[in-house]
Amino acid sequence: MMIDTHAHLFFEEYRSDFDEMISRASDAGVEAIISPGTDLATSRMSVELADRYAMVYACVGMHPHDAAKATESGLMEIEALSHHPKVVGIGEIGLDYHYDYSPRETQRTVFRAQIDMAVRRDLPIVIHSREAEADTVGIVEHATSQAGGWRRSGIPHAGTKGVFHCFPRDTDLAERVISLGFYISIPGPVTFSTRPGKENRMAGVVAAIPADHILLETDSPYLTPVPFRGKRNEPSFLVHIARRIADIQRRPFEEICRMTTLNARNLFNLVPPV
Repeated sequence: MMIDTHAHLFFEEYRSDFDEMISRASDAGVEAIISPGTDLATSRMSVELADRYAMVYACVGMHPHDAAKATESGLMEIEALSHHPKVVGIGEIGLDYHYDYSPRETQRTVFRAQIDMAVRRDLPIVIHSREAEADTVGIVEHATSQAGGWRRSGIPHAGTKGVFHCFPRDTDLAERVISLGFYISIPGPVTFSTRPGKENRMAGVVAAIPADHILLETDSPYLTPVPFRGKRNEPSFLVHIARRIADIQRRPFEEICRMTTLNARNLFNLVPPV
């Protein structure tokens, strides 16, 4: 069994075949799908989908692209949504200096506010970081040093604080965030081939990091893995990511599935299906 820890199921691309897409995921061995919101509206939608489908869970949060739209009342509603029993984290939150759709200081302010929210709720965070790693990790390090009780109690998730989704950098950064209590999640680009002489950086990270610090994700509908690259992504394609990780780490496919599923259950406090 596998868990897709990051799939944006609220996108319009899925409306014509949503039930079939969920069935394909289940048939492929996906036991749970976590749908993170990117603003207030999509956080509501993710919670609604989690209500309707047993295998779907939600995270709620404000993406850095939309940080400029954040209001006090909107953040309060996101926190209220986090009390839903199938909301398992705060996210997708973080910093994005590549597009700069929101002013950087606004991104940082909203990011800090949502980490504070996660601390109050004792929930993990799902972090987006693009060309902003120094500030992202600096804010996270400060938060973890100040929030002594955050994610410290309880079994099995004690000490795990979140995940850097679609892991953005190199082995040094991976080791640093792991030391802070974070997992790294690996999406479709790990399957991409590269030009001669150019390394697949994500594959290099996977080769260096033990599987007990890795999560699986599709980031659907984006980042479709080989052999479906160029098509709409969906959770059933998670199997190709898991197989590539198994190849890189020279471990049995079943072992990668087992370990990454256990990691996801621990982080998000998910109960195995009966």
